[in-house]
Order: sequence, then structure tokens, then C-alpha cells
Amino acid sequence: MSAVPPPAPSPDRVARAGQLLGPLLGLAVAWGAPLPAAEAGAAGGALWMAVWWLTEAVPMGITALLPLVLWPLWGVQPGGAPAALVQTASAFTNAYLFLFLGGMVLGLAMEETGLHRRVALHILARVGGAPERLVLGVLVATAAVSMWISNTATAVMMTPIAGALAGRLEAQAGRRLLGFSTALLLGVAWGANLGGIGTKIGSGTNSIFCGFVADRLGIELGFLAYSWLCLPFLLLVLPVAWGLLWTAASVDRAHLTPVPVRDQLDAIGSAGRSERVVAAAFGAAALLWVLGDAVRPGLVSIVGPSWKARHWEAAVALTAGAVPLVLGILPWSRIARLPWGALALLGGSFAMAEGIEVSGLSARLAEALSGLGGQPLAIQAGVAATAAIALSAVASNTATVNVLLQVVPPTLPVLAVTAMGASCDFALPAGTPPNAIVFGTGGVRLREMVRLGVVLDAFCAVALAGYAALWLA
Repeated sequence: MSAVPPPAPSPDRVARAGQLLGPLLGLAVAWGAPLPAAEAGAAGGALWMAVWWLTEAVPMGITALLPLVLWPLWGVQPGGAPAALVQTASAFTNAYLFLFLGGMVLGLAMEETGLHRRVALHILARVGGAPERLVLGVLVATAAVSMWISNTATAVMMTPIAGALAGRLEAQAGRRLLGFSTALLLGVAWGANLGGIGTKIGSGTNSIFCGFVADRLGIELGFLAYSWLCLPFLLLVLPVAWGLLWTAASVDRAHLTPVPVRDQLDAIGSAGRSERVVAAAFGAAALLWVLGDAVRPGLVSIVGPSWKARHWEAAVALTAGAVPLVLGILPWSRIARLPWGALALLGGSFAMAEGIEVSGLSARLAEALSGLGGQPLAIQAGVAATAAIALSAVASNTATVNVLLQVVPPTLPVLAVTAMGASCDFALPAGTPPNAIVFGTGGVRLREMVRLGVVLDAFCAVALAGYAALWLA
């Protein structure tokens, strides 16, 4: 008789182990590694942060504050403790934090007014009510909304819509349609994860990637430049995702009939003043972000060379986000709902990266990985993408990016596929909040999520390798 496997450790046990293991490993490396003091301190601090992030031992925003203590204490940056503290704290005023903040406020205003739901229903209505079109519509609508607001908020909004569409079809068929329901719900999870890849503000991982590239490689990725790099990958994956989802849905093909979506759109009525104002602010911000590369040179002549793409985009985001607040459309009390810990995490990731860079540890890591760096670009990208997808299955995508960007070959194509790969876990409920939200409805069986998700994971890993070699090179 085969032995019964032991139960998996609970999240609480993993967190408690991480609370102890993080500082123990960090101190052991900082004080005992055969490296110069600054490099050892940076390595120990980064390891401490990685363990806490990956095990979620403490809130991620708290972990992000560790460089404020460890870098001055362990001499990671030159100039003594006071100067190191000032330099480390400056990472928390990076323009990318304000870009992300403005984008989150604008997204919150869309949620407050219901504009995001109207946009999603408009997309569904235009796609059509045929069953295969509904699966495509849910996937595309979710991805389109997730390009502008958080993937978690998008999944929370779209899950009831997908459930209602599945319920309508089941009522028409007079029976359960588990395959079709699975396809619609997974369409929400997959669309929410993939959509964040498409724009610079779509996910916190994108801001971390852009900030890392600006600081490490000196490359400023404007809003349009980022989308030029990454949006084509989203467009490449969506048809494949739809094909997989329709494979799951087609087992109910004999019982599927068209669903009128227009009536749901009619039921919410015409857009009110608040929705129109937020839509105008959102449209103006998107236009100004796209035009940033054309406008910024004129601003540089006025403000000076320090005015970079990130500053223009942050100013646009904050101005657009302020409009619904100033006009009373978005109550100031709602600002408390913003994920402030995510902003701290961004600052902490920039502080960690800066410490690794100025200490000299990044050069040592690059030398250690010179073997991988000497391989063809497709192999480098494939290894980086596979590692990102695998790690994001058990850790948050921001934690994955924070860890992997420090160790993969520091070239733009490899860094880009690492960031994109972190948004491409589709197989496990714990992989991303959208996966968990969808699985929590009870409408998706675990084996179906894993079976379909592993196929899409594998496709994304291979596709990212080719994408780096053919598009990003």
C-alpha cells in the first residue's frame, strides 16, 4: 500500500518559518560571506528581503522598508550612515511611484462611477452573444480593463459578469454547463493577468521593470515605448488563450445558444455626468501619455535635462487622478482603499536595486552569470521567462520581479521577458489574485485550472523566448 503524502505546509507555517529564516540568512551572509563589506551587506539584505517577500512573512510594504535600516547599518552605500539613509530614502520618491499612484486613483474613480463595467459590457456587446464570441469577449474585455486598473479589481468586477452570462446560458439550456462556465471564469483570470502586461501602469511589475531599466541601463521607456515593447506579446497570447478556453467550453457545444448581452448594457442606462468626467480625464491622460515622446523635448528646453519621460507621465497621472477628487466625484475617504503597501513595495524594490548596484554586487552577479549571458538571446530569454513563470506560481509577481531582475543578464530583452513572464502564471489558484478570486467561486475545478493553465504557461515560456529574439532584439 502506498504511503499517504504529508499535507502541504499551511501559509501560516510558511510565513512563520520565513520570519525567522529571512533575518538568519541575511545576517549570515552580511557578516560571513567572503565578499567586500558593502557587497556582503547588499547580498544579505537582498536575501532577507527575498525570503520575506516569497514567504509573505510580513506585509510586503514592511519588507520594502528594510533598506532604510540595513543599507546605512551595513555600509552598503558610500558616504557614511546619514548620507546612505538620505540616498536610500530618495528611492521612495521615484517618479514611477507617483505615476503608479495617479493611475491607481484614476482606476479607483472608474470603479466608483461604474465606468469600468460599462466599458466591459460595451466590448461584450460589440463582440456578440454567440457562445464562442462570449468567451472571446470576456477574455478581451477583462484584458482591456486590466490594462488600466489593477488585475485584482478587474477580476472582482468581471467575475459576476461572467457568472451571470454562464447562468443565463444554463437557464436557456436547462442544465449545468460546467465546461462553458469554466471557460468564462478562466477567461476573467487569464485576461486580468495578461492585460496588465499591455501598458506601463497596468501592473506594479511594469513600474519596477521600467525603473530598473532606467537606473541600470539608462534607458527611459516612455508610455508609448513600453507598449511598443510589450503590447504585441499580449496580442500574440490572447488568440491562443481563447483557443484553449473554447476547447474547454466546446464540450457543452450541443447545449449552447446565443445570449443577448445588449440588455445588460441597456439596464445600466446612459452614462451620467460623473462617468463622463472620469472618461474624459482618462482619455486625456491616455492621449497625453501617448504624446509624451513628442511633447517632452519641448519641456526639457524649459525645465532642464532632468525632466524625463517618467516625470511627464507621473505629472499627467497625478493631474488626471486629481480631477475626480477635486470635483467630488471620488470621495477623499476612498483614497484609504488604495494599496499603499504596493507603493512602498515599489520604493523598496528601487532601493534594493540601487544598493546592489552601488555596492558592486550587481557586477559580481553579472560575472557569475556570464555563462548564461554568452548563450543565444533566445536561450537567455527562455531561461528567464521560465524562471519568472515558475516562481510567480508560488510567489507574488512583484516579489518574483524584484528577485529575478537582480540576477538575470542585464539586457533590455531579457529584463522585459522576465517582467512579462511574472504576469503569466495561469495554473494555480495561489499564483495571482485573479486566479484565487475565480477559483473561490467554486465554478472552476482545480484539475481544469491546472490542465489548461499549464499549457498556457508552457506556451508563454516558449513564446517569450521567441519574442525576445524576434521582436525585442
